[in-house]
Amino acid sequence: MPDSGYPWPIETTRLDNGLRVVVSEDRTAPAVAVNLWYDVGSRHEPQGQTGFAHLFEHLMFEGSVNVAKTEHMKLIQGSGGSLNATTNPDRTNYFETVPAEHLELAFWLEADRMGGLVPALTQETLDNQRDVVKNERRQRYENVPYGDAWLRLLPLLYPPGHPYHHATIGSMADLNAADLATFQAFHRTYYAPNNAVLTVVGDASAAEVFALADKYFGGIPARADIPPAPDGRTVPATGRPAVETVTAEVPAPRVYVAHRTHPFGSAGYDVVTVLAAVLGSGRGSRLYQRLADGERIAQPDLVGAYGVDLAHAPAPLIATATARPGVGAERLAAGLHAVVDELATVPVTAAELDRAKALLSTAWWRQMSTVDGRADTLGRYATQFGDPAKAAERLPAWLAVTAEQIAEAAAEVLAADDRVTLTYLAEEKP
Repeated sequence: MPDSGYPWPIETTRLDNGLRVVVSEDRTAPAVAVNLWYDVGSRHEPQGQTGFAHLFEHLMFEGSVNVAKTEHMKLIQGSGGSLNATTNPDRTNYFETVPAEHLELAFWLEADRMGGLVPALTQETLDNQRDVVKNERRQRYENVPYGDAWLRLLPLLYPPGHPYHHATIGSMADLNAADLATFQAFHRTYYAPNNAVLTVVGDASAAEVFALADKYFGGIPARADIPPAPDGRTVPATGRPAVETVTAEVPAPRVYVAHRTHPFGSAGYDVVTVLAAVLGSGRGSRLYQRLADGERIAQPDLVGAYGVDLAHAPAPLIATATARPGVGAERLAAGLHAVVDELATVPVTAAELDRAKALLSTAWWRQMSTVDGRADTLGRYATQFGDPAKAAERLPAWLAVTAEQIAEAAAEVLAADDRVTLTYLAEEKP
């Protein structure tokens, strides 16, 4: 596969009700990936309705007008397919990969829950899924070591009122306080054809997909007054670092160092993406070489750095390390800060740059090597940037990044006076 462009065809249309349809035909195997991106995530949630987008990720599998509870999953899996859904601050997406002859089934199921969830939503279903989300919060965030790190980092990175201030899991108080009518109104507002992108990749022609999309989705009315998400593009610098220390039941001290950078999809974030790979991807990274292999203060498998690809505000870059036995949190934090600071002063070598770009190229083509990976990528670029073909720009942008740009970006966005440091200390056992 070439390192530039998108080597598969892309065709698009828009139905009369506003639904955007993206098709990338690939006859390699008799399978199709169907991916539906809704432009609603936790950043859209009004005050008092946090966690709604994530709860609907669950509710959308609990039945609609013509599909009984749990039948969506049974029908797809019974046809030899797989399916799931995810929610993040920027969007919610629902997806299935099925044998090509079952494409029409996937369309019927997705259209029924887009246009027919609200009449089928009952108080019993709502209460049941609220309990499921509470249990998920306990299992993923509250009852695992370091599990609430993301819940703590977001408020430190983004001020109250910012659309990224709260996590997608939301507030249990908000979920408990809302009645059935409030949830029905949320679905009517955001789960509309003109707020979605339907992407199909695989063994189907554009003409076939467009006809099926019109057949199953074309009769769902558009929503005229979808409220935009709050503007989060500007986050004023505080001029002072934010620090939080948590004493918890964790096996060893851990430190997270986070900075706000640039929005995903921007030229600045392309540089940050390569910077993050130099800083913290794998055994050849600076964090590993310095803290795990050199000073031996960090556990080898628990040190790294990554960007969080958020598209509508300065996205965070997070570096983290977990202490080896006998190493204190202060020493670990000092080591993390030093390696991050040196990105602005110690030039990235040609070997470091080549390695980072090779890692990113591998990850990109791994994502694009499957029909479901391509469908998700094209849906993202259509939703967030208005054009699925813009996906072809990402890898060439990474490959064009220079060492000088990395040093400039580090000096610009990794300043110590606007840094977040979250530290976990282990509780002393009696």
